[in-house]
Amino acid sequence: MRVSAKELYGLRAMAELARHFDQGPISLAEVSRTQGISLDYLEQVAASLRKAGLLDSKRGAQGGYLLSRSPQAITAGDVIRALEGSILPVQCTTEHLERRCTPCYHETECTARNVWQTVSQRLVETLDGITLADLQ
Repeated sequence: MRVSAKELYGLRAMAELARHFDQGPISLAEVSRTQGISLDYLEQVAASLRKAGLLDSKRGAQGGYLLSRSPQAITAGDVIRALEGSILPVQCTTEHLERRCTPCYHETECTARNVWQTVSQRLVETLDGITLADLQ
């Protein structure tokens, strides 16, 4: 399993925003500087997080981005889903309606399916059990 740059940078950016939660909006330029993430790439990541309802933005001289909820109310799983659509998208472990791929023809008799379902379940439980407050 590989973790995408979008997932890595998204979690780092959200953790940085969580550190500033009670201090008002923070600019993406500041997040970019402190986290060593390209500003152009961070803007794309922030757009996805904002669209998913995890970030709010404020315009103006004192503007920037801030979490839409408290750090205790946003999980690592929320961030991953906002950026990638699902956690561990293995064909036979996701619902057919969520799939970005064609159904597997061996799904019903596959001996490895239980392995991937267990891994997927444990990964979801773990990521949904870690909040942004835990990352500070």
